[in-house]
Amino acid sequence: MNSSEGKLKSSSSELDLDRPNIEDYLPSGSSIQEPHGKLRLRDLLDISPALTEAAGAIVDDSFTRCFKLNPPEPWNWNVYLFPLWCCGVVFRYLILFPMRALVLTIGWIIFLSCFIPVHFLLKGNDNLRKKMERALVELICSFFVASWTGVVKYHGPRPSMRPKQVFVANHTSMIDFIILEQMTAFAVIMQKHPGWVGLLQSTILESVGCIWFNRSEAKDREIVTRKLREHSQGADNNPLLIFPEGTCVNNQYSVMFKKGAFELGCTVCPIAIKYNKIFVDAFWNSRKQSFTMHLLQLMTSWAVVCDVWYLEPQNLRPGETPIEFAERQVLSFIFETGSET
Repeated sequence: MNSSEGKLKSSSSELDLDRPNIEDYLPSGSSIQEPHGKLRLRDLLDISPALTEAAGAIVDDSFTRCFKLNPPEPWNWNVYLFPLWCCGVVFRYLILFPMRALVLTIGWIIFLSCFIPVHFLLKGNDNLRKKMERALVELICSFFVASWTGVVKYHGPRPSMRPKQVFVANHTSMIDFIILEQMTAFAVIMQKHPGWVGLLQSTILESVGCIWFNRSEAKDREIVTRKLREHSQGADNNPLLIFPEGTCVNNQYSVMFKKGAFELGCTVCPIAIKYNKIFVDAFWNSRKQSFTMHLLQLMTSWAVVCDVWYLEPQNLRPGETPIEFAERQVLSFIFETGSET
C-alpha cells in the first residue's frame, strides 16, 4: 500500500507541474472555485467554437479559392419554374446553338477566303498586308463574340498604337483575348496550347505579332523577355497585351500580378474585364475542361455579358520597384471591378 500511495503521490505531483501551463489559458474568477476536473472539460468545450471559426477562416483564406469554379445556385426545381427551364434548354440547344454555329461557320469562310490570299499574295507589301491581316483578325473575333450573343460594353478611349507601352488585363478565360481583340488587334503573350487552338496560334495569330511560351521550357523565360522588350520598342508593332496574373482566375478574386510586365520600362495601360454571371460563368478551368467544351458551353447559353474598362495609363514612380508598381495596379483592378483579393 505504501508503494502504491507513493506512486499516486508522484503522479499527482507530476500533474501539478503540468497544471499551470494549462490553466494559463483558462478564464479566471469565480469559475476557479469549481473542481479542477469539471473546469478543464467545460472550458475546453467553451473554446471549441472559437477553434472551429479559426479553422474555417484558414480554409476560406486558401489561395485555391481564386481558381475554383463556383456553380450557380439552382432556381428551377419547383413545379412552375421547371417546365419553363426545360423550354429554355430546348430553345438554346435546338434553335440558338445551330444559328450560332452557322454564324461562326460563315465567319470562318469569309475570314479564310480573305486571309489566305492576303497572307501569301501581299508579301511584297508588308504595311498593307499587316493592316489587312489586323482587320481580318478583328473580324473573326467579332464573329466569335456574335456566336455567344456577346453583350460587351466598353468604357474609355480605344487603345492606340504607340511605342513603349504595354496593356495588362485580368484573366478569366481565353475569351478575354477574343473580346479585347475584336476592338483592337493586340499582340498577346500567351501559353502555347495543343490542338486546333495551337494551330491558330502558330498560323493566324502569328500575323499580329503574338508571342508564345511554354511553361515546361526553362529557357523560354529569357527568350520571351527579350521578345517583349523588342516588341514594345517598335513603333509599327501592334499594341502588346499581357495577362500578368499568369493563369485564369474565376473573376471573383484578383491575384498578385507577376512583375514581368512592369519592368519593361514602358507605360502600363490597365484593362479591367468583369463578367456578369447572370447567364453563364465565363471562367475557364483548363484542368477540368477543354477549350472546345468551354466554347460549347458559351454557345449554348443565353448570352455572355461583360464590361471592359480601359483605365488611365500608369508609369513607374520615382523610387518605386516593379513589384510595388504591380501591387498598385492590382488595387486599381479591385477598385474598378469590385473583385476580392
